[in-house]
Amino acid sequence: MSESAVPAFGVLEGVNVVYSAIEIAAPSAAALMAEWGADVVWVENPKTGDSMRDTTYVKQMERRNQRSVALNPFSDEGREVLLRLVEKADIFIESSKGPTYARRGLTDELLWQHNPALVIVHVSGFGQYGVPERVNRAAYDLTVQAYCGYLAQNGTPEQPMAACPYVGDYFTSLMVVGSALAALQKAQRSGKGESVDVAMYEVLLRIGAYYMVDYLNGGITYPRPGARHQNLCAIGTYKCKDGFVGLTVYGVKQNKYLLERIGLGELWGTEEYPEDTSALWLNGPKASLIERKLDEFCLSQKVADLEKEFSEVGIAANAVLEFDQLVNEEHLAQREAIVEWETMSGEPVKGIGIFPKFKRNPGKIWRPMPGLGMDTDAVLGEAGYTDGDLAGLAERGVIKRG
Repeated sequence: MSESAVPAFGVLEGVNVVYSAIEIAAPSAAALMAEWGADVVWVENPKTGDSMRDTTYVKQMERRNQRSVALNPFSDEGREVLLRLVEKADIFIESSKGPTYARRGLTDELLWQHNPALVIVHVSGFGQYGVPERVNRAAYDLTVQAYCGYLAQNGTPEQPMAACPYVGDYFTSLMVVGSALAALQKAQRSGKGESVDVAMYEVLLRIGAYYMVDYLNGGITYPRPGARHQNLCAIGTYKCKDGFVGLTVYGVKQNKYLLERIGLGELWGTEEYPEDTSALWLNGPKASLIERKLDEFCLSQKVADLEKEFSEVGIAANAVLEFDQLVNEEHLAQREAIVEWETMSGEPVKGIGIFPKFKRNPGKIWRPMPGLGMDTDAVLGEAGYTDGDLAGLAERGVIKRG
């Protein structure tokens, strides 16, 4: 097997993916598919490559298992090369401002002329159509969070704060995977491809809809929660003697235990808190008292003791783990959640292992991140280009050979 050949493994064995994108949202979707066995071809700018290459470590995890082709798809010759690549692809993913690819001549219809069953996924901040000024605007995780109301739901009452790191990008990655594979199963049955318009703001709009529907239907708004829940007591992050604990106290027996434990047992079974109380609402008659007593109680406890005690009675509780604690967790070790492999230069690098866990067709790491254009010759050779063809394309700046 050549250095560029993809081994047979995983649930996506035999699926061919080509993507042209930088940074996180679209590439991370392709990265997951590569870890599940897909043959993923990464189209990079032949001069600068993917800007993810500027990172020190994360690039090694985000671009493993992939094959790099350095190609300018917007030149006349480069367009023909890309069309040749998608002829044998199942999925093509691109990320740009709105309908950039269509404006540059790479329309869905042209792609389908070369592969009628192709699944095309367009990833952008604001979609392929709509208000032109919005559609064609630069979009990054934080600015999209700001636009869709997601950022406004996070932070303190005094100031909204972005959820980190890059949740908009990574949520979008999961939507790209799900929608691409959903479209693929339909395309394989019908023989007709699909075009998927994934707008990052709509992903976050859907993720943030839990409280938005209360506003849409009842005009209800909730304050930004800070470290606590928007409308329930005893849910949030609490300070202990030696650190912080995350608590979610919910359910009848859990609420009874909590009130008794923090010295408010007399409230249970009253008209205000009857014996079937499953939620301690923040607008309840004694909510401020419950929160104050819980704060005092937590400050008197060590994190490990509180986590153990509450977990044993069915209350969801967990220490807030810092990185140095997380890497020593035996549970992570047994599930190979953090793994080590070697870069192309032979240096060890650590990152997150393969997930989810497929029992019969597990994913794996079969190669590290390739160098820029490292697989250009191999991939284009598979597409029918001769060495002479490649030499000419390289001389004219259409491709870069590895």
